[in-house]
Amino acid sequence: MENGATYYRRWLDGDESAFAGIIEEYRDPVTFFIQRYVHDICAAEDIAADVFMYLVVHPRKYNFRDPFKTFLYVIARSRALDYLRKRKRAAQIPLDEAEPFLADETDLEEHVIRDDRKRRVNEALKQLPEDQQLAVHLVYFEEYSYEDTARIMKKNRKQVDNLLYRAKKTLRDLIGEEGELAE
Repeated sequence: MENGATYYRRWLDGDESAFAGIIEEYRDPVTFFIQRYVHDICAAEDIAADVFMYLVVHPRKYNFRDPFKTFLYVIARSRALDYLRKRKRAAQIPLDEAEPFLADETDLEEHVIRDDRKRRVNEALKQLPEDQQLAVHLVYFEEYSYEDTARIMKKNRKQVDNLLYRAKKTLRDLIGEEGELAE
């Protein structure tokens, strides 16, 4: 009997630690197997967790005639294909049903421009020193006052003011007048 089947039999007999052995031995191979179907590592990890949960919910499904690894991979393949079918169905909405959700062209263009600006600002923010990033985040995204930001950062108000001044100057240099990220 292979290692997985041994772990599984021990787990069925009440050894809780044996299930940890199953997960340790098969988590990565099953996840990468699923990833080859779904092409999304995060989704693959979720599906792999679902495969192991299937073992817990249906403990007597494995019959010990086939290799345990084969049993796991059959479940993994099935779950991956289910995921792809659901994703495909969710992505396809007939145009006549989608019309109420579609904005007019001007709104769509403005939305795309806003998203592009946000992306450029975010890329520029990542280039700032960490303390400037934190100050910008606290004041402009979390809407903390300068005083509260100073308390959180363990600085005085003038230091926060200086950090924000330097951050804004650097962001102007990085993004430029037209809003394009300078290379």
